[in-house]
Amino acid sequence: MKKILIIYYSKTKKTETVAKTLADELSAKTMEIEDLKDRYGILSNIGSIIDAIRENKTTIEPETIDLTGYDLLYIGSPTWAGKPAPAIITLIDNLKLKGKDVILFATMGHQGGSNVINRMAEKIKARGGRIINSFTIKTGGKQFNEIKEDTLKVMAEKDLKIYSMG
Repeated sequence: MKKILIIYYSKTKKTETVAKTLADELSAKTMEIEDLKDRYGILSNIGSIIDAIRENKTTIEPETIDLTGYDLLYIGSPTWAGKPAPAIITLIDNLKLKGKDVILFATMGHQGGSNVINRMAEKIKARGGRIINSFTIKTGGKQFNEIKEDTLKVMAEKDLKIYSMG
């Protein structure tokens, strides 16, 4: 069995639902990235969207993660204005990804997830990581149990368990 780490940022717990579903199915460890900037309230939401569009860095906890010993990484972000959350962009820029296999996932209200995947992929490849698969999950108007079911469905369709073998 490969050692898998699932890294994610989740403001509304929807991306976390996907991450924890993956972790349960793959016997993987999860690591939540915390954005230390206030992202709640109307003004903060506007600021968050501007930060996402401009790819502004933010202060995160943990700032980086020691990936030694992990064979496979999943990195997940919500979609903010068609961009990854600033916490995930900041983290990717801090990680040593050379030679790491990465599976990306994005949650989205309705659309824009593929743009998030593409942007994360560009940044990860620039840091020496290999994207071996990716997927998006629509979470708009869905309950957590529906998000979990959708995650299980995508895992089966993409045969994600195959990457954890060996």
